[in-house]
Amino acid sequence: MSDWKTATMRMARRLRRNGISGGLIALLLVAVAPVTAGAHGFTAALGWWLLVAFCLAPIALAVHLLFDARLFHLAASHESEAEALAAIDDVLARMRLRARTAVPAPLLQRFSGCRRLILLQWSTLAIAILLYGILMLDAVDGVAT
Repeated sequence: MSDWKTATMRMARRLRRNGISGGLIALLLVAVAPVTAGAHGFTAALGWWLLVAFCLAPIALAVHLLFDARLFHLAASHESEAEALAAIDDVLARMRLRARTAVPAPLLQRFSGCRRLILLQWSTLAIAILLYGILMLDAVDGVAT
C-alpha cells in the first residue's frame, strides 16, 4: 500500500473514531442533563439553551466527520492520488455540496481541514461539558437551600 493510501486510511479511521465518540458524548450529555441537573427549575434558561446549542454542534460535526471518513475510504480504493482526489470531487459535485474545480485540493489540505473540524468538535463539546457542570452546580445549590 502506498504512503498516500496509508495516510488516507489512517485519517478515515481517525475521523470515524472522533465522529462516533464525540457524537455519542454529546448525545449522552443531551439525554442526561435534564434528569441530573434539574429540568423543572430552569433557573438559567439561557444556560440550558446554550447547552443544547453546544451539544447539537458536535452532533452535526460528527455527521460531517463520518461523511468525510467515507469520502477518504472511497479515495483509498483508487490506484493513484489524482484519481482519488477526482473521485472525492466528483462525489461532492454530484451531491451539489461543492462546485467542480479545475485543480483539486491536495490531500494534505483536505487533512488539515478535517483536523480543524475535529478541533472544533472537541472544543464545542468541552464548552458543553463546562455548561453542564455549571448547571449541575446550580441545581445542587438550589436543592440545598
